[in-house]
Amino acid sequence: MTELHDLLKPISDHIHEIQNFRERNRGSSFFNHLSAVSESIPALGWIAVTQRPGPYVKEMNDAATFYTNRVLKDYKETDRRHVDWVRSYLSIWTEMQSFIKQHHTTGLAWSKSGPIAPSSLFDPPAAPSAPCPPPPPGPPPVFTDDDPLPQTGSAGAQHSALFAQLNQGMDITKGLKRVSDDQKTHKNPNLRTHGTPTKNKAPGAVSSQKAAVQKRPPLLELEGKKWRVEYFEQKHDLIIEETELKQVVYVFSCNNSTLQIKGKINSIIVDNCKKLGLVFENVVGIVEIINSKAIQLQVLGAVPTISINKTEGCQVYLSKDSLNCDIVSAKSSEMNIMVPEGDDDYREFPVPEQFKTVWDGSKLVTEPTEIAG
Repeated sequence: MTELHDLLKPISDHIHEIQNFRERNRGSSFFNHLSAVSESIPALGWIAVTQRPGPYVKEMNDAATFYTNRVLKDYKETDRRHVDWVRSYLSIWTEMQSFIKQHHTTGLAWSKSGPIAPSSLFDPPAAPSAPCPPPPPGPPPVFTDDDPLPQTGSAGAQHSALFAQLNQGMDITKGLKRVSDDQKTHKNPNLRTHGTPTKNKAPGAVSSQKAAVQKRPPLLELEGKKWRVEYFEQKHDLIIEETELKQVVYVFSCNNSTLQIKGKINSIIVDNCKKLGLVFENVVGIVEIINSKAIQLQVLGAVPTISINKTEGCQVYLSKDSLNCDIVSAKSSEMNIMVPEGDDDYREFPVPEQFKTVWDGSKLVTEPTEIAG
């Protein structure tokens, strides 16, 4: 496990670098491109997956497809290079799945006739009877900026953190403290009536932890054609008034806040928010809720499509002009649609979360189950 950890460390470090680069460039016009790479790059950690690494790579490929579909939507009719890039990038993971299926279906298989790895990549190997070839160098650095740890809200970052922990192998128990017999309660009943001895943490360690978790300053500004609303806490008077039809609104990491958008705009994206209230008048494109919790959304005018993805708790208040909108949901729960009745009254309709699929002889037919409403 020590040798494997040394081998995988450069890959793990570069995965973190790639994900940090995406977090630093949320305002970029190529944010969907960066997200496709950031969400799927943990697939390189398939080597550490002990059982069926192929489906793990497919899961990362699906995460990339979510964002590459947006790239295709934005550039399909205007710039063919982006379409070619999508096909080329996704082919990396599909070809990797084929390679794994052919050679490593149930996990990484080691060669029985290959050279013996040194005891550690950072120590010179023991002198053998015949010189062994040097270990392959790590991949070249992709980015060189000094960045903090990636945010845990990203699914790709969570995979990488778990991947790094699993790579410790037997070393994962080194941090455990040995308990002597005089400290065991089953051998010393008197200890059960007294508090267990604790050591005071050094103030420097506490302060360093607080310094590591720094809140970013809130932001509400127009950047080109994109309104950026980010990192607001306990703010219930956020308003965007001077809007145009070609503008989009991107709301990121806002908690326990309320945002009102006036006028007619192109689209709205709510990403990684919690307990957010959103009120808007008219949207000509789509309103997307992604990776969020406890969202309340109210439509005052019209909107053609509302998309809810990876969200727990979403209350949508429709207007009379928006009753014909399409509501698309995936990997979400606790969704309710409020339909107006009269002037100030609403009727609540839950969105089904459980479905039944049957084969009718020629195709699959899926419909909500009765217990899902």
